[in-house]
Amino acid sequence: MMRLSPALIFALSGFSAAQPPLMKDFIGINGHTVQFKPELYQPAARLVRDYHPVEWDLGKETPVLPEFPFAKNKVDWSGVYGSWQKHGWVTNACLMFESIPRDQWKDIEKDAEAYGQAFAREFGPSGNRKLVESVEIGNEPGKWSDADYSRMYKAMATGLRAGDPRLKIATCNLTTGKSGDYEKSVSCLTGLTDLTDVLTIHTYAQMEGWPTWKRSFPEDPALPRYLKDVEDLCRWRDQHAKGKPVWITEFGYDSTTQPQEKTGDFAKWVGVTDEQQAQWLVRSFLVFSAMPVERAYLYFFNDEDKASLHASSGLTRNFKPKPSYHAVSHLQATLGDYRFAKIVRNTPALRIQEYRHESDGKIIWAVWAPTGESKGALTVIDETPGKLIAATMMPTTANAPQGALPLQPTPDSVETMVSGSPVYLTFQKAP
Repeated sequence: MMRLSPALIFALSGFSAAQPPLMKDFIGINGHTVQFKPELYQPAARLVRDYHPVEWDLGKETPVLPEFPFAKNKVDWSGVYGSWQKHGWVTNACLMFESIPRDQWKDIEKDAEAYGQAFAREFGPSGNRKLVESVEIGNEPGKWSDADYSRMYKAMATGLRAGDPRLKIATCNLTTGKSGDYEKSVSCLTGLTDLTDVLTIHTYAQMEGWPTWKRSFPEDPALPRYLKDVEDLCRWRDQHAKGKPVWITEFGYDSTTQPQEKTGDFAKWVGVTDEQQAQWLVRSFLVFSAMPVERAYLYFFNDEDKASLHASSGLTRNFKPKPSYHAVSHLQATLGDYRFAKIVRNTPALRIQEYRHESDGKIIWAVWAPTGESKGALTVIDETPGKLIAATMMPTTANAPQGALPLQPTPDSVETMVSGSPVYLTFQKAP
């Protein structure tokens, strides 16, 4: 008997009455203020998450509001977020209040509520600029006490709601366990779920901690936390905040061309290859789409090719496309107008997920080997949902050759190469 993974059990359990989102409304990327190039990353996603430093807006005088759309440091947010919107991006602004030390907030309740209201009125979907769809209250405010985070959350959320009720309010990085250096416990939301529209979480496929920070492929059953943390938050949501969507707002892999550092904190750090980064990012998006979550934002948009933690996570390297750029862009182009439908097969050697088009009757199977190996094997799949009409494999270059079309030796089977790089089989469903 085939053993079902926890993620598959979730996907089959009828976790939500709402249908899964279109993949173009699921795939997101983390940008960063003035550094993000909206036109460059347009092929990869349409959802962007910004690390918005509240310190830029308020400075050291938290009771004094900025003259929006300008921050006190003179950044023009209408120019930043306006250029993103012009290129078709939907913006989620992570309001990093923790960029101002706790003891520099003059009056948390009063100052945070006023700031939230002013931000929402200026940038919310009903506001003056209509540039921001959603906001998160904090990124990873682990240095704040739980009590102070709850105070900040309540105050800022109250202001945001008053400023624009249509602006979605999201949490910081959550955990169902105790708060840590980078996450806040869900217990901080006690009594605050009415002010909450979205629950967010950061998750990394980390097999080991310091000093290697070694990561593994997304489906690895030995991973202690990657999918489990997301599943745990979804279970908590179903019990305590039913109907609230869960967004994965950070996940990713580091790949660099630089040699290992010989000394210092990262002398034993372990990255992944460019090919692995491409494969494991795409497969993470696919696996996440089969879970009861609404969005997933990858970390990061660009890197400067450094051999250290979170320093080579970009889709681009010095703004030049990496293999992952081409792989994620191809995922968006292939599945953007499709919704996740079901997991067809999930074994240690083969995973198949089905995606359905909104209206034209086409079905795409994403097929891959859920292992850490990149080698492929010719595989016969003894079932199909219709006539095979097209096939592509995940590319790692701009003009990657696709090879021969997989064979359909019988109407009910298909023969294709299966490897760590997903292949997308398009079928026309019989009338």
